[in-house]
Amino acid sequence: MTLHGPEQTENTQSTITSDSKCGDKVEMREVRESQPTQPEISLTGSERDAVIEHGSLSSLTVYSIILREGQEELDRPLMSLWWSGIAAGIGISASVLAEGIIRSNIGSDHPYLSIIESLGYTFGFVLVILARLQLFTENTITVVLPLLANTTKHLLVCTARLWGIVLAANFVGTFFTAAIVVHGNILTEDILTAILQISRHVAELTPSETLMRGIPAGFFIAALVWMLPSAKGSEVLVIIMFTWLIAAGEFTHVIAGSNEIFSLVLNGEMNFFTALSHHIGPMLMGNIIGGTGLFAMLAYGQVRQEM
Repeated sequence: MTLHGPEQTENTQSTITSDSKCGDKVEMREVRESQPTQPEISLTGSERDAVIEHGSLSSLTVYSIILREGQEELDRPLMSLWWSGIAAGIGISASVLAEGIIRSNIGSDHPYLSIIESLGYTFGFVLVILARLQLFTENTITVVLPLLANTTKHLLVCTARLWGIVLAANFVGTFFTAAIVVHGNILTEDILTAILQISRHVAELTPSETLMRGIPAGFFIAALVWMLPSAKGSEVLVIIMFTWLIAAGEFTHVIAGSNEIFSLVLNGEMNFFTALSHHIGPMLMGNIIGGTGLFAMLAYGQVRQEM
């Protein structure tokens, strides 16, 4: 419906006021950037350029980078998301495989088993993140920022669609690799035994413990996504640091964890309903709370007044 009279005038004035405020904020930042600090007055032009080059990205800049990535993901074709999600599910399973290989070689009675074994957990995340594959827990922040910036029914539907497709595709990938590991006869008995031991340890958690331990994991993955634009050549190190922390802290990640739980299902140690209701479901809720409910909201809150 077209607005006429006072309502149209009021909306137009509101838009002009909003644009004016945004323009003032941009102008203030440009003035601040153009004015040298006291020490910079003594620097040459090239030295000032070096100061700018080595400066950190602002929070607003990082937000803008991730928001643009999120908008691009929301516009991708459904089949692109689907196949990328399956590839991510297969790739993230390398984390469980690497852990199993390390455990089978150093022994389950090693005094520092957890710390060393957790390094293997980082392999799948390095593969998936650097290969730009669709991992659900990255999307707890990436596609949520555009929704927070412009909350519309259309964007809400697009976000739900992407979450549903990527999550289902990730599970297809992890289930496929679990089936290969358990029934494919591609691993030695020692490695398979180690993988099942790791999976049983995850399954020992109660649903409430699984959910609570999923919150830090979701927070760390969202924080990792936020840090990567500033990593400047240290992306691998940053990924290893925080995914190692997830494993060493025995926090729960829904996609990597689903591979462990599916291994038990396919080995006949757990039924599918229990796997979903007691383990995968609580992991999922914990990761969403930590990634979207905590980090994404806090990240948006710190830049909202600057836009």
